[in-house]
Amino acid sequence: MKIMRVEKTLVSTNRLDGFGRRPLLVVQEKEGGARSVAVDAVGCIPGDWVICVGSSAAREAAGSKEFPSDLTIVGIIDHWSVENS
Repeated sequence: MKIMRVEKTLVSTNRLDGFGRRPLLVVQEKEGGARSVAVDAVGCIPGDWVICVGSSAAREAAGSKEFPSDLTIVGIIDHWSVENS
C-alpha cells in the first residue's frame, strides 16, 4: 500500500470497455515525486490524501481480477501530516 495525494482528474474519452465509468485520477506520492494514474474506487477529490494498492490487489479492489488496473485508490485518509512522514 502507498499513501498518495490526489492531484487532479484525468479525462480519457477513448479507453477500454473494461474500465466502465470508473474515474481515473492523477496521484502523486510526495511533493515533486513521480505521478501515477489510479482508478478511484471510493470517490476522491483533488487534494485528498489516499491509500492506494497495486498489482492484483488493485484489480480486485477495482471490481474484478480481470479489471485493467495497476493502481487503485481504496481509502481516503481523514487526517495526515506530511511533516510526520
